[in-house]
Amino acid sequence: MTTVVERLKTVVGQLRDALATADIAGGRHALAATLAPSAAIRMCHPFGDLAGPEAWTDNCFAPLLEAMPDLERRDAILVAGTTPEGQHWIGCMGNYMGTFVAPFLGIAPTGHLAHMRYHEFFRFEGERAVEVQAIWDIPELMMQAHAWPMAPQLGAFLCTPGPMTQDGLTVSGDGAAALAHVKAMLDDMCRHPGDPDPAVMQLEKYWHPRFNWYGPAGIGTGRGTAGFRNWHQIPFLNAMPDRGQDRTGLMTHWIAQGNYVAETGWPNMRQTLSADGWLGIAPSGQTVTMRSLDFWRLENGLIRENWVLVDLLDMYAQIGVDVLARMREFNKARVPGRIAFPVGEP
Repeated sequence: MTTVVERLKTVVGQLRDALATADIAGGRHALAATLAPSAAIRMCHPFGDLAGPEAWTDNCFAPLLEAMPDLERRDAILVAGTTPEGQHWIGCMGNYMGTFVAPFLGIAPTGHLAHMRYHEFFRFEGERAVEVQAIWDIPELMMQAHAWPMAPQLGAFLCTPGPMTQDGLTVSGDGAAALAHVKAMLDDMCRHPGDPDPAVMQLEKYWHPRFNWYGPAGIGTGRGTAGFRNWHQIPFLNAMPDRGQDRTGLMTHWIAQGNYVAETGWPNMRQTLSADGWLGIAPSGQTVTMRSLDFWRLENGLIRENWVLVDLLDMYAQIGVDVLARMREFNKARVPGRIAFPVGEP
């Protein structure tokens, strides 16, 4: 007997297939077939909230296809489940890839194959998605165009890979144990820095010694406890030590299958920039919210890989920094427009 989750994976599969070798007509048709006419599309900055598949197509996918006419969608993880609240969600992680030949959001084209990670979550009612929460890693494109205008990232820059086990698209099984493990890890992690001893987080209890933490461009990727703490957690907590203390207005949605766990929230973090240390941002004392869409993979009962996307452009906008406007300053010394390049010719 086909479960609700398996059936909805098939519905999303039609969208994935259409965008695997994307064109605007096929993408428009697939989005209209997958999303309800009035679906709430919660996109990362600068796109904002949209309504319905046509708006998502016209405002997001059409400009991306103009910039990368041979666009490919390469899914690496597909997790589905029903939340404790009874909502059906599907989370996708992968990379949009294509030859970058025309500007996208003012980012100058490179003429080369480019990659942009996405985390996209779909909430279904019946056979149609009625809500989407999606982050595209736009800073990743800026870095490839040598036009990231903010502080250099501490972690490594790379095209984020799929799972080591190569099973991200065939995930199945009861994810209750994996979900309980991840939630317990987060509970213990939030005990620090209230307790100043990092040992209180018990990282070795939850994380594999060789785990990879794939952060968004602007933060970067870290390897193992040392990489995770030095390139992400220590600067993050130095700047915002009240992490996890204020849950006002926050909402998270959890799903899990087999060894995979996924969380989406819009937003799901609220904290205060009270000190220096993170992303080169001066301490403003301002409270900011963050949208973070995450995936975890467990191996032998420990977290081996964690994919994290944070809408950094939205966070910067909250503190009055227009990253895209600053990025456009780089383009004053560049020739604007489309690169005359025979994309897709044999």
